[in-house]
Amino acid sequence: MEPWVLLSISAAAFQTLRFMLQKRLSMGSLSAGGATLARFLFAAPVVALFALAIILSGEDAHLHLTLPFWVYAAIGGLTQILATWCVVLLFAERNFAVGITFKKTEVVQTALVGFLLLGDRVSMLGMAAIILGLVGVLILSETPGLSGRWWQRLASRATVLGVASGAFFAVSAVGYRAATLEIASDDPFARAVLTLCVVTAMQTLALSLWLRWREPGQVGRVVAAHRVGVWLGLLGMAGSLCWFTAFTLQNAALVFAVGQVEVIFSILAATLFFGERITAREFAGITLITVSVIGVVSFG
Repeated sequence: MEPWVLLSISAAAFQTLRFMLQKRLSMGSLSAGGATLARFLFAAPVVALFALAIILSGEDAHLHLTLPFWVYAAIGGLTQILATWCVVLLFAERNFAVGITFKKTEVVQTALVGFLLLGDRVSMLGMAAIILGLVGVLILSETPGLSGRWWQRLASRATVLGVASGAFFAVSAVGYRAATLEIASDDPFARAVLTLCVVTAMQTLALSLWLRWREPGQVGRVVAAHRVGVWLGLLGMAGSLCWFTAFTLQNAALVFAVGQVEVIFSILAATLFFGERITAREFAGITLITVSVIGVVSFG
């Protein structure tokens, strides 16, 4: 199995755990902005240590961060903040499952953004596999107990937030891929760490200043939630390192397509930890996503 595939699957697993912790924080004393900041604040110091170790090693001491790198990193960082904020806001919605599912339209949106900005192309068979996975995700989006016709649910706040988060994540992923490609290094991990270090520092500073202005006291609450926040930061860092390294190796749309296994991980977590049963519909959706991932790996 190719490294970028393993990295994408690992990133999806870390992201599932991170969202579980982020939901716990958002249901406590933290606002959506506070829970979003926690994801960056507690990861920044650890990522900085990784980056410092790479620089001090001497192998990549010659690295020069170009102006396009800073532009792409800033765009990626800002849109990731907005995307994460949208996802955290979804936690307050009754039809959270529908919203988080529509977030996964990020795969198709990433393919479009990547083609427009970087000229990244996906083969016809690869795109067919991506669409197959999207169908599987949409099947899983049917949540028992929701009222109203399907077109009414498409206009719900949760769905709007889900699609918006997918769009922001798409721009963010392509921005990060573009930033890593600007670093003159043959080591994909080093490029990922250095990009993540810069982005996380910018995100932490920008969001902290924003919250101090708009939500006084929220930054202090984030720091006070360090017992959970530290684990959130470490999971976020691990997931981001996997995503970023995969972006240096492969088209971001294909990376996200394999990352669709996050939906399967979420259902398995609900089954194993909360005793929920997998329905026939969910099994069908899982099957389609699995076939999609295999198709992406084989034909993308």
